[in-house]
Amino acid sequence: MTLWNETKSIPISHTMILEAYKKVRANKGSAGVDKVSMKEYDANRRKHLYKLWNRMASGSYFPPPVKEVEIPKKDGKVRKLGIPTISDRVAQQAIKMYIEPRFEKIFSSNSYGYRPNKSAHQALTKVRENCRKTDWVIDLDIKGFFDNISHSKLMLAVEKHVPEKWVQLYIKRWLAAPVLTKSGELITKEGKGTPQGGVISPLLANLYLHYGFDKWLEQLDKTVNYARYADDVIVHCKSKEHAEQILKLINNRMNDIDLELHPTKTKIVYCKDYRRREKYPNVKFDFLGYSFQPRTTKSRKNKKLFLGFDCAISISSSKRIADKLGELQVERMTFKSVVGIAQKLNPMIRGWINYYGKFRMSSLHRVFRLLNKRLTRWARKRYKRYKTSIKRAYKWLARVQKQYPTLFYHWQFGFVY
Repeated sequence: MTLWNETKSIPISHTMILEAYKKVRANKGSAGVDKVSMKEYDANRRKHLYKLWNRMASGSYFPPPVKEVEIPKKDGKVRKLGIPTISDRVAQQAIKMYIEPRFEKIFSSNSYGYRPNKSAHQALTKVRENCRKTDWVIDLDIKGFFDNISHSKLMLAVEKHVPEKWVQLYIKRWLAAPVLTKSGELITKEGKGTPQGGVISPLLANLYLHYGFDKWLEQLDKTVNYARYADDVIVHCKSKEHAEQILKLINNRMNDIDLELHPTKTKIVYCKDYRRREKYPNVKFDFLGYSFQPRTTKSRKNKKLFLGFDCAISISSSKRIADKLGELQVERMTFKSVVGIAQKLNPMIRGWINYYGKFRMSSLHRVFRLLNKRLTRWARKRYKRYKTSIKRAYKWLARVQKQYPTLFYHWQFGFVY
């Protein structure tokens, strides 16, 4: 291990590589183009990490191609992710940890995505507050954001805060790394795009929009509030005219930074409630898996109902959960008892409740009714005495819930059959 201490031309230490590796391992993730899994990598990590350090510290490290993976989107299309190899993720993580603190000092408090101590729930809370204060919203959708980031414009921003030539060198190499498609074709970058799935990509994307959008908007109009989570942006305006004017200026700004607003997905929305009663076709927008729209709300003071404008799990998010339950085929699971099903499903259920139960948890009733229904179907397939009687299967589930109220995570929150 004395080799780690050799003097190299680039100040990348053994500790930097080791700390980066620990973070990459904690995030898990799949293999890249070299097909080396985390388990295989871990088994021989000393060799892999030494080789990586040796190359990075001497300036001779070149990232391998990024493996393209397709993830289905809610509109039926696919989102293309780029998965680097584990060694490349470690390399990116090391540089990210080195430069992120200086970017964090300049980033806006209205930017929430992929930042330390920032979360989607914080962004949603901000949007809820802003919707109460102002009547109009611009729901921005940047078309193919990660695919269209200009390398030359991004590097201008990087160079402003990162004078180290060796860091600039590695960032340029990552930006230029080719993509290996599912069909085996190697696609080279032509001065734009950063792979969605790379460790350093979200940080670079945030830097791009910090100068391209955040700072620009904050200087343009101090009366405009906004919340941004990566490329998902909600802008709040005082009036319809104000929103239309700001949207035109944003459109021009996107063109200036080689980006484009989606013509049909970008829209102006009216935050209609009991106080705001104007007629306008758009009174709903989605943000981070939640739908913001007029909703019946109970007053905290006198418990009376009124029309508010608030968020709850979106229809598309509910559908994704329902699709996942269908994919799992709960009713066909071969566990000997319902306890096995609970152990299998509880990590997922906990995740859904922790994220979508933050605001208006009661909106999850529809999803969990579906799950409970699938559990009764499982009982009818598993036990002969329930095969001919749905009613008895329902009674069985009610009995299990009463005897073991914490067996399934959602039962603890009153989501009973």
